[in-house]
This record gives sequence, structure tokens and C-alpha cells, in this order.
Amino acid sequence: MSTELPQYAKDLIDRPSYVTVATINPDGGPQTTLLWAARDGDDILLSTIEGRQKARNLRRDPRVSVLIHDAQDPYRFVEVRGSVTITGDGGPELIEALSQAYEHERYSGDDNTDHVRLVLRLAPERVIVR
Repeated sequence: MSTELPQYAKDLIDRPSYVTVATINPDGGPQTTLLWAARDGDDILLSTIEGRQKARNLRRDPRVSVLIHDAQDPYRFVEVRGSVTITGDGGPELIEALSQAYEHERYSGDDNTDHVRLVLRLAPERVIVR
């Protein structure tokens, strides 16, 4: 069951803010990654490459926690928990939009590679604001 993101979380993502993504490794331990994020309504959109550990983890177990840190106030954050869906549709477009938002330039990290870009869509199930 999906829940709404509070306005504070939307504002942080739209700012944009870096997010820490936690997935579950095969041995049950955590795996964390710092990523760029975007929003589609209340869903959080993340980008990764097919074959990366987080993609392998999420294909096996789609549960994820995303921590959105407020760089302007180090004591504030939003944690969003839920499950992701994974698609290749729109992968190159998402990484380009993220690069424009965060770096203000064209994304070139996949140039001359065989990277397959994935979109991870997190529909919030639980949101914690501090």
C-alpha cells in the first residue's frame, strides 16, 4: 500500500538532495549507495546500471530504504521505505535528467559503454521525518 510523501520530502528531492539507498545483500547484510534522485508524484526515481550490486539485490528482494539528507540542516532527514519496481524503459532519459539537475550538464558516464540503464521506482510505504 503506497503512502504520500510529505511536502518536506518532496522539497528535498526537488532541491535536489543526495540520497542514501539501502538494499539487502544475499547474506542479509546491508548494502548502501549514495545516489541522485528524482520524483514522479509521490514515487522516488533512482537510476542504476544492470549488473550492479543494488540491481542484483533488488531483483532478489525489492525492499529498500532511501534516506534523504537535508544538507542545509544536518539534523533533519526523511527516510522512505518500500519496494521498488525495476524497468529499463526511460533509463537513459532519467540519468540525463538527473545529471542536468545535479551537475547542470549532459551525462557522459555511459558513453562508449555497454551499460544498460535501469529505473528504480520506489512507491513509499512508510515515511519517517526527523
